[in-house]
Amino acid sequence: MASFSGFIRKSPADRLRCFLAPRGVDAPEDFDWTSEGRGTALVRSVEKLIGNLPDLQQDRLKAELDHLASLSDSNGLTCAEQICAPLGIDLEGLEGVQDVLLTLAKDHPDLIDRVSAQASLMRRTGGRNWSGFQFEQDGKPWALDNESARAAFLEDTIAILELPTHRKREADWYTVIERHPITAEETEHTWATIYVEERAESELAFGATQTLERQLVQKVLEVGISCDVQSRRVEICAKGGKKIRDQYADAFAKHFAPHSNPPVETPRREVFLDRLRSPSIFETEPADEIDRIEVSSLDFFGTSGGFARFEKRGDAETIYQFLDRRFGATSPLSASGWNLMGATLRIYLAAQEGQRRRSLTVTLRTPNTTTLPNKTEKHRQFVFDLLERWELLAPPPNDDDLFEVID
Repeated sequence: MASFSGFIRKSPADRLRCFLAPRGVDAPEDFDWTSEGRGTALVRSVEKLIGNLPDLQQDRLKAELDHLASLSDSNGLTCAEQICAPLGIDLEGLEGVQDVLLTLAKDHPDLIDRVSAQASLMRRTGGRNWSGFQFEQDGKPWALDNESARAAFLEDTIAILELPTHRKREADWYTVIERHPITAEETEHTWATIYVEERAESELAFGATQTLERQLVQKVLEVGISCDVQSRRVEICAKGGKKIRDQYADAFAKHFAPHSNPPVETPRREVFLDRLRSPSIFETEPADEIDRIEVSSLDFFGTSGGFARFEKRGDAETIYQFLDRRFGATSPLSASGWNLMGATLRIYLAAQEGQRRRSLTVTLRTPNTTTLPNKTEKHRQFVFDLLERWELLAPPPNDDDLFEVID
């Protein structure tokens, strides 16, 4: 847990005062809130004010400040902006992430839990308690706003966790607006955090008589879900292993996309495309049984605006030869002002006895999207191993458990 001392030191004085006053912190009229040049002194002065509160009130306020401090990084700011945008909450003009979090805690306290849950998911995307699933682009609508589908999905969550049906549960569904880091294009995503009452734990604590007692502490388990209708992608963060997340994906498909084919699992790892700015030699081994590999399309975004896609149409020349022949020195591969943001590779497998030659197609998009739909798990893992070998895809991160059980 981050300490709130640095958070106080970086917070705008007026906003900090407005946050503390409703929480019972009574500062005298001559209290010096100016932190410039005396940040440590300000922290000590604020801690002294908090120390005048009753013990229980002190603990609650310090815990709240610690929680806000834990969110005061770039992830926390991004999540706050994404959550506030569709709600029409204007954060323009606020002085940094501390100002944003104090404003939300004062005026929209219910949004702090959303920022916390979303920041946790963002930090652990691609980790061992995360899975991404890709649906086909079949144009069939999803029923994300259907209340009965949401209720049925929540019931399935209890069944997947193998918890008694009487356990309390709650689902917080909300909309966020995400902005692409290169194109600044805004897309609307639906997020859900599911809270489930888990088994209670027995812990030692000081009771009313100031002596140690054994008490039951009720725990809450979180499951995070992100849905991108436009790209037909669902991301699930949950403890319990791959099989558990597969069950969540099956439940999602059953209730929200019943007319589509089941999704396939795809990773979300950082994509590196600079190597594809020039003809690449893709290293293979005899055991790969690969006939050849080609780059079949390249997507570019201009820094002054505009999008361009080039596709290979014949065997007479590669896409690189075409761009060089058609544009020369002004080719987006070499000219300034063009960002390579997408590429499609086609991997042709050697023909097997009695079978036609097969091909595997994978599309890479910055910053972290990889699509390989409608292939077997064996083929997907084969392609991802190749992408790592060719240094086009970051290796899977070493991650801790996704969501900690909370009180």
